[in-house]
Amino acid sequence: MDPKNFDAPETGRVVKTKGPHGYWAYKPAPLPSSMQLAASTVRVLSEADRALGRLAGAGRLLPNPHLLLQPYVAREALASSRIEGTQASLSDVFDAQARDTAEGPVREVTNYIRALEHGLRRLDDLPVSKRLLREVHEILLDDVRGQERLPGELRSSQNWIGSPDNRPETAVFVPPPPDEMVAALDALEHYIHAQTELPPLVEIALIHYQFETIHPFLDGNGRLGRLLIAFLLVERDLLPQPLLYLSAYFEIHRSAYYDRLQAVRERGELAEWLSFFLTGVAEQATDAVTRAEALADLRERYRSQLIGDRSRAIEVVDLMFQNPVLVTGHIANQLDTTVQSALNYIRRLESEGIVREISGIRGRSKRWVAPEVFRVLEPGATFEF
Repeated sequence: MDPKNFDAPETGRVVKTKGPHGYWAYKPAPLPSSMQLAASTVRVLSEADRALGRLAGAGRLLPNPHLLLQPYVAREALASSRIEGTQASLSDVFDAQARDTAEGPVREVTNYIRALEHGLRRLDDLPVSKRLLREVHEILLDDVRGQERLPGELRSSQNWIGSPDNRPETAVFVPPPPDEMVAALDALEHYIHAQTELPPLVEIALIHYQFETIHPFLDGNGRLGRLLIAFLLVERDLLPQPLLYLSAYFEIHRSAYYDRLQAVRERGELAEWLSFFLTGVAEQATDAVTRAEALADLRERYRSQLIGDRSRAIEVVDLMFQNPVLVTGHIANQLDTTVQSALNYIRRLESEGIVREISGIRGRSKRWVAPEVFRVLEPGATFEF
């Protein structure tokens, strides 16, 4: 890390570590409690607030918010994990959930889902804090990268980002050393709990930047930092359910995402980072509303097709909006019925053209997919195994 590249004392400074093999590391400045927002930032903030308000309204009007929540959590988990290099598809994730199993790269994605669900439950009695983040981090890294990554434990050694030979001396960015990291994380926790004069979305953008800069864990900081956004949106009552996920936006604009974070550290470009973040909020909130309306319309059409049906096939319709992959064992468990009854309900949906059977894999049970639901969640994708 070249100290000559860092010329923004208002956002942080580089420090030389002690010892014969000292290297440069970054010490972030405390976050501001007030700031003069640029006119361009105010404009995009207004767009983000309006889009978020529409999404909050859509979430409250949905007859069953889980119709959106569970599949969106899966999309967010996948996008966030892909940013870190995980190779998996949305069909892989839905298939693993339907069969209640997770292998290979899908394990990281399903851990993300478990971590998000745990964090949201804990918000009922625990604020966003170091304790919450450590609990979530432990789930996030459960049985995926080995215990040397210290799930749930703050790092006591140095980490770095973007080194061609895995040394801090050649890294693009070196977060604060362990002692400085602890102090910076304490300050961030205090900032999260304090009252500021900043709009909530601006606060969340700053908190996410600061967390990624502190990088308090040996692994999983990117995914945890994106989970932090979801937790803050719910805790601050900006959304009734965690329906906004920015990982898809960050994945599409991955290079810009990393560049904007680094530009704050090197050149103090906070306004540019805020505009980038808030544009993502506006775009993803609008996208979520569009998908919510499409899913709600599909649900009503399917239910209309089954009017007068005396079976429980209509209950399977709601289950397939939570996961468009159906297996008889999962349906039987959810409806507390027999596997044969579950098969009959699925066959009823198949007769209406609502689901179709997927080509089987040796050693696995038969599966069906609701293709229209899947296309709403992942436009342009094909369901492949």
